[in-house]
Amino acid sequence: MIKVRELAQLSPEELAALMRRAEQDISALLPTAQTVIERVRMEGDAALVHYTRQFDAPGFGSESLKVPPEAFERAFEEVAPEVITAIRHAHENIRRFHAAAMPEKEWYIEVAPGIRAGEKITPVASTGLYVPRGKGSFPSVMLMLTIPALVAGVPRIVVVTPPNAEGRADAASLVAASIAGVTEVYAVGGMQAIAGLAYGTQTLPKVSKIIGPGSSYVSAAKRLLYGVVDVGLPAGPSESIILCDESADPRLAALDLLVEAEHGPDSAALLVTHNREVAQEVARLLPGYIAELPDWRRRFVETVLSGYGGILITGSVEESIEFTNRYAPEHLELLTRDPEATLAGIVNAGEILLGAYTPIPTSNYCLGLNAILPTGGFGRSFSAVGIWDFLKRTGVGMMTREGYNSLRKTTTALADYEGFPAHAMSVRKRDQILGFED
Repeated sequence: MIKVRELAQLSPEELAALMRRAEQDISALLPTAQTVIERVRMEGDAALVHYTRQFDAPGFGSESLKVPPEAFERAFEEVAPEVITAIRHAHENIRRFHAAAMPEKEWYIEVAPGIRAGEKITPVASTGLYVPRGKGSFPSVMLMLTIPALVAGVPRIVVVTPPNAEGRADAASLVAASIAGVTEVYAVGGMQAIAGLAYGTQTLPKVSKIIGPGSSYVSAAKRLLYGVVDVGLPAGPSESIILCDESADPRLAALDLLVEAEHGPDSAALLVTHNREVAQEVARLLPGYIAELPDWRRRFVETVLSGYGGILITGSVEESIEFTNRYAPEHLELLTRDPEATLAGIVNAGEILLGAYTPIPTSNYCLGLNAILPTGGFGRSFSAVGIWDFLKRTGVGMMTREGYNSLRKTTTALADYEGFPAHAMSVRKRDQILGFED
């Protein structure tokens, strides 16, 4: 059943549940995540193998943790040529987009005569990239993560990805890693992989930062490990809003509503519109489109559209925009008469796609934008994955004698006021040593 809601008729509790989406599931998983994390911290590889056998590959052994070079070579033989061509095409667009965003390695400004301030931009020392698997294969996620890390110049890039039932990493993902230029890949996923990257094991290295989307279990592990390691942006279960006005083609709206819904039962996919005719026609079309999906994807979509997703009817375009900003969706598609005018009102979203020719699937794969986006409402404060996730800024300053002289009294006045005598003494005695007179 497609859930159709009227925004004006939602109780505070119903609205809160709609806004929380899968975040409520993540909170319930924290005790399980804590158990897994502690075991990995104490036992290392043995715990990685134990949980991989339990959740992914029954016959898994420690010798299968690191993907060997021959697996990359074999992957190119296993993946169809047209898929390899598509991966190469996507790689080029994504690389161009991220390369254009790279800043200068250093920049400076003369704040005042004799006072020079700026920043030095350097990559993080190491990063762990989480490429999910689930029931699917995600070479596109491999590209979205490895490319900005490589463009940023991260010295050590480590990829973790869940193995299949035979204990092997996904072939298409290995092709994507190889095309991007990353060869350190480990066949381990879930909460145990996140814990392994945070603490390090006998085989899996400890990293400075972890980036990548995952299930609610992965998100729970990241939440608990915040402070142990930089866990990057919150990228959990998929979500989208298709925002429509009366000009929207209901066929396109219905098709695009299915896109993020098919990721899994904890996804959220909402059609938001003030136009009842569009809403009714989308609701009429959806069952036919859903029926064309394979059984296991169809079950995901049905669960989502009767749960965290569905159709939300608002009172006006302005109310649709206001709700969207409160929701802060991962993916936002604008099917309105003037998408650029609608864009002016949007301030919170992981990505914003304008018009009928810019569907979510194309952006997910090969438009060039990064498709690893903040979820769970964190679009209010986080950005899409990009080169800045792998770079850090270090302030650099220098003053001449003239510059120092212009700031020494300001410095001591503020140090005295804030009660830091050593600060003030450092400057006053420096004045004497360097020959300054009041």
